[in-house]
Amino acid sequence: MAVLFSLTSEKCSDEQVDIYDSVLLRLVDMVEAEVRRFVAERLAELRRGPERTIRQLAGDEIDVADALLRRSPVLRDCDLVDIADVQSNAHRLAIAQRDVLSEQVTDVLVARGDIRVKRRVAANQGAAFSVEGMAGLIEAATSDQTLQLALSDRSDLADEQIQQLVSIATEAVRQKLAGLNSGGAAERLPQAADIAVQRMSNDYWLSRYDFETARSRVMALAREGRLNEATLRWLAADDRFAEAVVAFACLTRIGLNEASHWMVRLDVEPFLIVSKAHGLSPLTVATLLKVGPWRHRLTVQARALAMAHYEMLRQDDARQRLAHWDSMTSH
Repeated sequence: MAVLFSLTSEKCSDEQVDIYDSVLLRLVDMVEAEVRRFVAERLAELRRGPERTIRQLAGDEIDVADALLRRSPVLRDCDLVDIADVQSNAHRLAIAQRDVLSEQVTDVLVARGDIRVKRRVAANQGAAFSVEGMAGLIEAATSDQTLQLALSDRSDLADEQIQQLVSIATEAVRQKLAGLNSGGAAERLPQAADIAVQRMSNDYWLSRYDFETARSRVMALAREGRLNEATLRWLAADDRFAEAVVAFACLTRIGLNEASHWMVRLDVEPFLIVSKAHGLSPLTVATLLKVGPWRHRLTVQARALAMAHYEMLRQDDARQRLAHWDSMTSH
């Protein structure tokens, strides 16, 4: 059943995916760990998968869950947070190896993980950290040179964090950090930006999401008369990025291809113009700026600047610019 689904998943309708999900969910409770591991490994590579089955297998014993925790794009941040909070350090170590990790996930990994987990997540250049999360890593590094070295290789340390690390580092690590600090934060920003672009390009993010199934789900909401701004905001708050993109495209009457590309890029200006032209509330816009790729790609400062710009933007001006884009496209 798992092999059949993996071979046909891109051609399945939304209803067929749900049927597979229901059947697989029952079957995985009836088989031994070796079979569950096989199923998990087949499903781990799919961007479109039976969500309930994947969530159950991701919370299974680590031999079963490992591939899903490290690779599955179907698992959302809320799933990873729940698993990292209640499962073993082996589960946390697998999560720490994902290509990208949000602050929400790394906060739990740092708080709950052992030193192996902390080392691995600190060495993950695709991981983002809150101020509290980074402080937890620096505190743990006091007695661990391996963690100090992992942190010294990061390109996103603020000057204050470098100074904190210097104060507890061994001599070898201190010399390495001194070289970073002498360059100044401004000189490190281009390097950090290059790493972010390489690891999180627009195409990379777009390939992770199943917009076909999302479109089917959002169209069902529209047919039921339940597609509105409140629904869009709920989809974003629930980290359902693909569905949020489709809903945004429908409500603003722009193409799905345009919406999907606008909502992964670092330049948020087109998104803000369209949102203001259609009268979306600041709360909705702020929620969308924290969903999917933007959760990883936009800094707190970037979001704050975007919201300040949105508040200042006049709806008439946004509508004129949108009309200008439309006229250029039509020609």
